[in-house]
Amino acid sequence: MSEYPALLPLEDIGWALGPTPPLQPGPRSRFLLRSRFSGSRMSLSAGPEQLPQTSPGPGRAGPGRGSGGCRVAPLTPRCPAGWREAVAAAAGALQAGGLVAVPTDTVYGVACLAQDSAAVRSIYSLKGRNGAKPLAICLGDVERLYRYCHVNVPDELLRDLLPGPVTLVLQRSEELNKDLNPFTSLVGVRIPDHSFMRDLARACSGPLALTSANISSQGSTLTVSEFQDLWPQLSLVIDGGPIGDIWSSECRLGSTVVDLSVSGKFSIIRPGCALTPTVEILRQKYGLVPESS
Repeated sequence: MSEYPALLPLEDIGWALGPTPPLQPGPRSRFLLRSRFSGSRMSLSAGPEQLPQTSPGPGRAGPGRGSGGCRVAPLTPRCPAGWREAVAAAAGALQAGGLVAVPTDTVYGVACLAQDSAAVRSIYSLKGRNGAKPLAICLGDVERLYRYCHVNVPDELLRDLLPGPVTLVLQRSEELNKDLNPFTSLVGVRIPDHSFMRDLARACSGPLALTSANISSQGSTLTVSEFQDLWPQLSLVIDGGPIGDIWSSECRLGSTVVDLSVSGKFSIIRPGCALTPTVEILRQKYGLVPESS
């Protein structure tokens, strides 16, 4: 028997879980949530059903069953109750100290609670990541950014770029976990243009730590099957289906990372997928100049 959670084809939206009830996942109670994903919106609902025996399509994970068998509660579109259960399950896994794989508006990511030092260490271990490489934080709304960052740009600028495929690097505040990126006074902030991610962030008491769902130095992932090797170390996998064109290298660029920590200037740390519109907003609308100028 496979040690992985059950997988459902995209058409048969659902989640598969082990013996832990759906709203009380433990740190290693591996189960998989599948959803219909279109753009930045996802609609889910719940109803009991058996695991369908269908073949996977392009970019989809094939069906399977976790060790000891997995109970399956498929989700169908457009049901607020199912959506709330999905958010609650992911939030519960995070609150229990787990790592959760999530779709974003760019590539698949892995999240944990940023204020949970043990969970942060687990993300570095999962990815085999250099401890000197910082993690970004993820929030649901611009308003929450002010608690964790010292902001030196207009609020309108933040709202022109967020939510969106951009990571803004700002001075961190004392509210942020000191064990998160202790080697720098800066922190990157993401507010993805993705309904599930924003609802999940709102459901958590503090910020999420977010990084790409891949081994460090390997390519970004656009489907859950592409990071299948990581599943045994995850508490939960949220499957939103393929993100963008899985055959396009441009879709794997990740967010554009821009440093706004110096007043009146900006510095591009990573070009990412939104470089041109980001630079246009910073230069033409707000008069910021490149830091090297």
